[in-house]
Amino acid sequence: MTALESVDHVALLLVAVHAIVGTVAIVLISANRRPSAAIAWLLAIIFVPYLGAILFFLIGLSRLPRARRDKQRQVNALVLERTRGLHSLSNATQWPPWLRSIVALNERLGALPMVGGNRIEIIDDYNGCFDAMILDIDMARDSVHVEFYILVHDDATTGFFSALERAVARGVKVRVLADHVTGFMNAGRKETLRTLERMGAEFHAMLPLRPLRGQWQRPDLRNHRKMVLVDGRIGFTGSQNLIDASYNKAKNLRLGLHWHELMIRIEGPAVRELAAVFAADWYSETDELLPLDTTPVVLPEHPGLLDAQVLPSGPSFDNDNNLKLYVALIHKAEHRISITSPYFVPEESTLLAIITAAARGLDVELFVSEVGDQKLVYHAQRSYYEALLRAGVRIHLYSSPTVLHAKHFTIDDDIAVIGSSNMDIRSFSLNMEVSVMIQGRDFVRSVRRIEDGYRAMSRELVLDDWTGRPVSEKIRDNLARLTSSLQ
Repeated sequence: MTALESVDHVALLLVAVHAIVGTVAIVLISANRRPSAAIAWLLAIIFVPYLGAILFFLIGLSRLPRARRDKQRQVNALVLERTRGLHSLSNATQWPPWLRSIVALNERLGALPMVGGNRIEIIDDYNGCFDAMILDIDMARDSVHVEFYILVHDDATTGFFSALERAVARGVKVRVLADHVTGFMNAGRKETLRTLERMGAEFHAMLPLRPLRGQWQRPDLRNHRKMVLVDGRIGFTGSQNLIDASYNKAKNLRLGLHWHELMIRIEGPAVRELAAVFAADWYSETDELLPLDTTPVVLPEHPGLLDAQVLPSGPSFDNDNNLKLYVALIHKAEHRISITSPYFVPEESTLLAIITAAARGLDVELFVSEVGDQKLVYHAQRSYYEALLRAGVRIHLYSSPTVLHAKHFTIDDDIAVIGSSNMDIRSFSLNMEVSVMIQGRDFVRSVRRIEDGYRAMSRELVLDDWTGRPVSEKIRDNLARLTSSLQ
């Protein structure tokens, strides 16, 4: 065989392998996947065949291993059994007519009911949130459960860790969860773990990537939840991580960048629903199923109590729970929609719902940051601005050097949703998130005042100025948008 014939045979072999990989990819990728995502993956495999195939097998499968999903279903079944007949509400007579169908949808998705009797406080002071948590932890008698996407012992969080240490010394059981991969991306990981070990807290990493121990899933599936639970009576959740407001990054410190968040503090029956979310995550990482609160819900006679429904979401569920909630609420809105999302890369149905709402004549506004800390996401979200502006959506750019990292939205005068979830494809499909839907006009007015503050600190985007931006920026924005479908 001549050298030329050998080259021909190798070329034919490579073509055959490419054809086989392409055929297998079509079958695997198209199954239960959005057409846009499937097409993006197929194009990647066709044009960059071997690298594309490797990337797909690394990050193309968006569900957790079956054992983890089975644990979630087991906890869901226990929660549904526990909550049967306990749908006690505070303000059902004040609900808009469409809300019952949304509540039913959420319960089917996340297994948690709408419950009344809750006192809910908004906290939009970064360090003030740590102070509030410390006060409650210092009153703990039985347990403190901590779960954060980012958990770092630094100057800003020293008081929080000291409160945990005091709780352990009193005999309180302290359980801590933090995302495994993210822990390696922030300075101080070893010191944080040593501090928890020294005080006697029980720590476990969430979604660990340890192939040699059989712990493996798609590497970019992350647990993005943020929660603190004290004695099952008080709960905190929202957008804030347990780290300094600068995220301790040299670039952020140099530019003066700092994060602005929004958290809520809950007292009442909704706390035990947050506790069920923590129990599911703890069970997934430890095989220990914590007892669920099965005491009857008795509503106190007190004005101002709120109805609230906790909705967990993520790849441990069979549905994109938060996506379905958000789209359903946007379609139900009759007057006004205000959305705050630091990373706004909407899935097709979300974008269509928002544009349709604006076309229906609703007052629709979006709050995003003027500055972005993640370049690819920053440019991808900018690619959606023109379509939104043309539809009549008002876009407010929160002024630098503050990064508006709060994640919430309000519907008419009735509903607020606050949690850890961005309105982007990653939060809808890849991250484990938790949201709280709250009904109550006084509470919504409080969130509106927060939004008024955002507006005062923002610059409104104007269509003519936006379409006139440099061509180089448009190219970067549109190229970044293409990557958002690779999920």
